[in-house]
Amino acid sequence: MLWPGAVYDGEAARRMYTDKMTETAAQLGAEFTLRDKPIYSLAEGQAWVAQAEAAKVDGLFLVLLDRQQHAWPTAAKVAQSEIPSIIYSPLGSSFTTNTINLADTPGCVIYSTDDFRQAAYGMKMLCAAAKMRRTRCVVIRGDKRYDGTLADTGIMLRHIPASTFIEEYRKTPDSDDIVNMADEYMRRARRRIDATRQDVINGLKSYYVAGRILEREGGDAITMDCLGALGKIDVSLPCIAWSRMNDDGIPAACEADIGAAASLVMTHYLFDRPGFQQDPVADTADDTIIGAHCSCPTRLNGYQEPPEPFDIKHHHGNRDAVPRTIWRKGQRVTSIDLLPGSATEPSTVLVSAGTVVENKEVPPSGGCVVSVKVKFDGDQEVLTFPGFHQIFFYGDYEHEMRDFCQLCGFKAGVV
Repeated sequence: MLWPGAVYDGEAARRMYTDKMTETAAQLGAEFTLRDKPIYSLAEGQAWVAQAEAAKVDGLFLVLLDRQQHAWPTAAKVAQSEIPSIIYSPLGSSFTTNTINLADTPGCVIYSTDDFRQAAYGMKMLCAAAKMRRTRCVVIRGDKRYDGTLADTGIMLRHIPASTFIEEYRKTPDSDDIVNMADEYMRRARRRIDATRQDVINGLKSYYVAGRILEREGGDAITMDCLGALGKIDVSLPCIAWSRMNDDGIPAACEADIGAAASLVMTHYLFDRPGFQQDPVADTADDTIIGAHCSCPTRLNGYQEPPEPFDIKHHHGNRDAVPRTIWRKGQRVTSIDLLPGSATEPSTVLVSAGTVVENKEVPPSGGCVVSVKVKFDGDQEVLTFPGFHQIFFYGDYEHEMRDFCQLCGFKAGVV
């Protein structure tokens, strides 16, 4: 390192970061190709970027061990490439004069710190963006079959007729697996209110039906026009099934909302936990937002963590069985809502962070079975809180979501 010079052991740093990058890639299950030798000139840097572009790699990860000569010109070439990229600048390898002109570059995120956890999250973002571009979401709605793509997310949308689900459901028996899953839910629940054992069995049948559809269609996520397709017939609404799918790491969105499905996909790939799609309700008495819906997952702390307690109740329409998950008071949460873009405009992700205040009882309050009250940090007027079907999830990840938006070229709207 030419500045501050011999005080910095570059070879030791190179060994350390090589190990950290390799270990992180292994944890992520990523194919990671590291150059045998560092980049020693701008020409080498340009050649490296060109080679990566020709190979159509999913991401570039550049570690700077100096701030002189070709270091930041090479970083500029990386930032300006069409490949999503992370630039990691350990302390001593940049001044703000180096970072200021690249900091807001769409498709590139810079981390300037000795804390490699930020760089590791950058690698995870590259993987999440790559997975998102390969994700297929099955959309069950209407009476036609066709494929499309969700704006600039890259998510492939496979639309199939709602009758596909209904026919599959009606020919599915109450198998031992379905009954055993239902009994296990009833054992785990704090209490069961109104909903019968058969209601739980009927609801969880949709879990197996949706699973078979996903397997046939090669799907990674699912959403369904549930009320439109099932609201007036004797097929159970899939609220408890969707809760279980999200608990199992399969993004499942209600009401054929593809923006909500994409938001669940991002939550899943970035933070290894399920999200809760909800309808926002303003409470002007304390300037809070109540997230209300009937298909809340239970493993809010993460897929490998113990679930939160829950009750089993009827849907607010006095039918079927849904889980009422109890959110931890004082828990920090994040809200995201992807608004799909167009051919000329990038997608927008509305991002908020706040704290759980209360779990509303329904009844006596009106609304959906799960009604969690959150006090958000910003000064947004609650009556005009933007978005709908936002995804609430555990953890304060506002900054991390803003970084992911920059990496993907989305517009981040912090509320």
